[in-house]
Parts: sequence; C-alpha cells; structure tokens
Amino acid sequence: MVPTIEWPAAQALWVFAYGSLMWNPDFAFVSAHPARLYGYHRSFCIRSISYRGTPERPGLVFGLDSGGSCVGRVYEVADRYKAKVLDYLAWRELRIETYVTRRHPVWIGGRKVEALCFVVNRYVSQYMGRLSVAAMATYVDQGVGERGPCFDYLESTVTNLRELGVHDHALERLLKVAAKQREKPKHQA
Repeated sequence: MVPTIEWPAAQALWVFAYGSLMWNPDFAFVSAHPARLYGYHRSFCIRSISYRGTPERPGLVFGLDSGGSCVGRVYEVADRYKAKVLDYLAWRELRIETYVTRRHPVWIGGRKVEALCFVVNRYVSQYMGRLSVAAMATYVDQGVGERGPCFDYLESTVTNLRELGVHDHALERLLKVAAKQREKPKHQA
C-alpha cells in the first residue's frame, strides 16, 4: 500500500526537486525556479534495485541527506492539480519506503516558500551512507533498471545542474570516473 502525502488544503504546493524530478517531473506545474534548501545535501546514498539497477547489479539514486545545503529546482503546483500531483508523487517516491516527506523552507532568490521535500530514510536497508568515488562509480557503471541506466541518471542530473548554473565538483568528478570505467572492457563470465 502506497502512503498518502498530507498537505494543508489552504497552502500552496511547492515541490523541491534535486534528482530526476528536476529534469523529469512528469506532473503539471505552474512555474519552476532554481532554489536552495538548507539543512540537507544531495547524496548518492540509496542503493537502487529497481529504478536504476537490479538486485544482482544494483545502481544508486540520490537522496537528501542531513547537513549542508542543496541547489535544485522547485515547482509550483496549481491548486486544481494538488491532489493529483500528491497522489502521483506518493506513488513515485514513497512506495518503496526509501524516502520520507518533509515540509521545509526553500529559497528562490531572496524569497522563502515552504516546499514538499523527499528526504532519505536512513533506516532502510537501501541506505548506503557515504561511499567512496570508486564505489559509487562501480554502482553507476553496472546499474540498469526499469527507468534506465544509472549512468544516464547521473549524467542528466549533472547536465540539469549545469543548466541551473551549478557546477557540483563532486558529481562532475564522479561522472568522469564513471565514464572512464564504462570505457573499460567488461570481463565475460
């Protein structure tokens, strides 16, 4: 059973995106803006055995983990679509219990709005914590799941961040290491 997302009926719905929601929101929105969330950072910390990998060859997906800050995109949802978008996001983000929802302020320039955020659930077995670049590159290289290759997910996120004017040096480095690893011939079993 997929949990529901509670949101006050009278409050505008803003959705903070930091991974695939930035470049593939797949829901109706009124506006989208670059935004910064304080108190959490984007982390490649969730082992993916469906979206970007399999149980035999897991990939990784991003989560908002505690500490620091994160630049992403925030979407404003029209009131008439609020219930539909919340149902869709619950199905997309909460059906595997990898994330928990938080209402948290995000900054659009000098303006603050309260947004729906999907924060990593550190108490699930998929939570990997902090990994080395080499370990992440291995997951990125091997992971292919129902939503495609993990490498494409990383590359699309980095590309979208660049479009926002953000050069995440750690992700840029990971992308280079993973690209080099993909170029190496794979051994046949």
